[in-house]
Amino acid sequence: MLVCSIRVIIFFVRIPLTKYGLPDVVLLSVMLIGMMILVILAGIYFLATGIVIAFEVILLTVFIIVLAFFRDPYRVVPADKDVLLAPADGKIMDIEVVEENTFLQGRALRVGIFMDIFNAHINRFPCAVKIEKVTHKPGRYKNAMKLISSQVNEANDIALTRLDEPTDRLLVRQIAGAIARRIVCEARPGQNFSGGQKFGMVKFGSRAEIYLPIRPNAKCLVKVGDKVKAGLNVLVRYECEGNQAGHPKEEV
Repeated sequence: MLVCSIRVIIFFVRIPLTKYGLPDVVLLSVMLIGMMILVILAGIYFLATGIVIAFEVILLTVFIIVLAFFRDPYRVVPADKDVLLAPADGKIMDIEVVEENTFLQGRALRVGIFMDIFNAHINRFPCAVKIEKVTHKPGRYKNAMKLISSQVNEANDIALTRLDEPTDRLLVRQIAGAIARRIVCEARPGQNFSGGQKFGMVKFGSRAEIYLPIRPNAKCLVKVGDKVKAGLNVLVRYECEGNQAGHPKEEV
C-alpha cells in the first residue's frame, strides 16, 4: 500500500506548482510520507488491515487536494487591451454597484469571486496596470462566500491604474476566508504588470474582488453563478468604436 501511495504521489508531483506554495508542498510531503510509514508500522503490531488501508487512502486524498490547490496551470492570456480579465479562478458570487471611497472615490462596479479549495488560487492582474498602492488590512476570518467577508475579513487592497485607454483607476482586493490564513502579494508600488500576469495568491479557500469606476461603455459580461478562470475569462469589456479583439499571447 505504501509503495502504491508513493507512486501516486510521484505522479501528482509532476503537476506544475506555484512557487508561492512550494514550501507548503515540501513540508506536507514529508509529513504525509512520515504519517503513512507510521500507519504501516502500527498496522504490523495492532491495527487491522482495513483500518490501515482507510488511513492511507485518507492521507493520500488530502495530499492530492493540497497539490490541486497549489497547481499553477498554463494560461494563454488574451491580448485584447479593451477588457478586464478575471483576477482569480472561482465562482462569481456578487455583482453590485457600490461606493468605493478608499481609492476610486465614487461609485464603482464590484465583482466578487469565491475560490474554493478545488480552484487554482493564483491571482492575476485584470489588464496592463501600474501599482499605485498596496494596503494590508488585518481582520476576521468569516466564510468568504458571504458578502460580509469583504468588509470584516483580513484583506489586501491593490490600487491600480490602467496603462491602456481608458486609464481608469482600479482596485483588486484579496480576501482571506474561514480557512485561508495567509495572503501572498508580490506587487509593489511603482511596478508595472501585464494583463494576466501572476502576482500572488490566498492560501486555502478565499475571495477576490475587482472594483472599477461606473462608465457607460464598460459592459459586464458575466453574471452571478458563472465560473471563471484567472487571466483567461473576460469580466468587463470597454466598448468603443474601432475596438478589435487581439490575438492570444503566451502567458506572462
